Amino acid sequence: MNNVPVDPLLKEIASYFTNRGKQAYLVGGAVRDLLLGKKAADWDLAVDARPEEVMSMFRRVIPTGIKHGTVTVVYKGVSVEVTTFRTESGYSDGRRPDRVEYAPSIGEDLSRRDFTMNALAARLPSGKLVDPFGGAADIKSGTIRCVGRPAERFSEDGLRPVRALRFASQLGFSVERETLDAIPGALGITAKVSPERIRDEFEKIVASGRPSTALLLMEKTGLLELLFPDLAQCRSIEQKGCHRYDVLDHSLLACDFAARRQYSQTVRLAALFHDLGKKPTLSIGPDGNRTFYQHERESVRLSRNILRQYRYPNAAIDAVAHLIGEHMFHYTEDWGDAAVRRFIARAGEENLGELFRLRLADAFGTSGAEPAADFLLPLINRVEDALSKSRALSLKDLAVSGKDLIASGIKPGKHMGIILNELLEAVLDDPALNSREKLLEIAEKINKRYYAPSFP
Repeated sequence: MNNVPVDPLLKEIASYFTNRGKQAYLVGGAVRDLLLGKKAADWDLAVDARPEEVMSMFRRVIPTGIKHGTVTVVYKGVSVEVTTFRTESGYSDGRRPDRVEYAPSIGEDLSRRDFTMNALAARLPSGKLVDPFGGAADIKSGTIRCVGRPAERFSEDGLRPVRALRFASQLGFSVERETLDAIPGALGITAKVSPERIRDEFEKIVASGRPSTALLLMEKTGLLELLFPDLAQCRSIEQKGCHRYDVLDHSLLACDFAARRQYSQTVRLAALFHDLGKKPTLSIGPDGNRTFYQHERESVRLSRNILRQYRYPNAAIDAVAHLIGEHMFHYTEDWGDAAVRRFIARAGEENLGELFRLRLADAFGTSGAEPAADFLLPLINRVEDALSKSRALSLKDLAVSGKDLIASGIKPGKHMGIILNELLEAVLDDPALNSREKLLEIAEKINKRYYAPSFP
């Protein structure tokens, strides 16, 4: 393909440059996506105009990275990143160039980019392709290849090895041998990259159609041990019994299943991390049987540590940890109604859908086979029946509050929470007790235990 299609609005933006005798090119991932027949998510332009010239051309321009020649043009509600042709040199922090110099041509500008599939440009407004490194051919063959010498590219930016493997998962491409072989030598550079930047790439891996593609390549190249050692150390932790795979492959299969089913990012992360605690809790008995007693608790601790390390929001950490902590439920038909209500109360009604999805992913990771269509149906039916009869499943659902207890004569203090929790337990056993009158009566009896007279 010698030309790529150009959106009319992009042509309109480009006219501001061409009418002034300037060159403008669409560059980077947008060109790659257009060659793949996809819609370009973002527009990045490379131009031979200086930032101050660009700022004079448009009404609204944000100087997002002006010291590196980059500004963001906001035009008719669309944000376009515009960067002056440039070259880069010196990467002492393993991420950003120490020196940026303006370049005279688009060819020199493209030479500083990471992979051939991203070192493409489309001249505007015609869309004529500029491809000095064979990127179009690599896209056609599904190959991820560094521009120039891979070791040099990776030494400039320690995030590039992670990006290469992320693209493998996202695009279903293979990583060219020399590029892959250069990753182990760049681990020291990758170690310098900020946690937030690693998190952003990891999020894209987990959000891809097949996360295991990147994660297995990360294991092969040493990136997994560097960035996620607790996950890497799940390799060769055999489980036996009904499990066909070791803990790492089991976890990767579960994550892939969640991705294939297009489950939420929370479920995908929980599927990947739900068995992290199996190595530290492994116990082998005299008969050779392996047990992982309360591994879910250790998995919660380890997953929280990982997500905190990579600066995930607290709400996201709590959501993943909660699913992991509850994933070991074992339903049997002899569960009473109170047991079902306690299960709902412990998991949280709002979390049940995500928890059931995690359990399906876990089941797939155990055998590599699709779970039966009715795998969770008996429990789901029991849950729906329980919810149709009573929704008194948490403290906020009780017919009394702490204020009601104080008004009834119970003194405030630490024991107040204990009383409320005991009232909830009583209601979970028998929802008919959830009335103000009955709960205050029970509360009075509980309170007497704390203030019963003692005699010498």
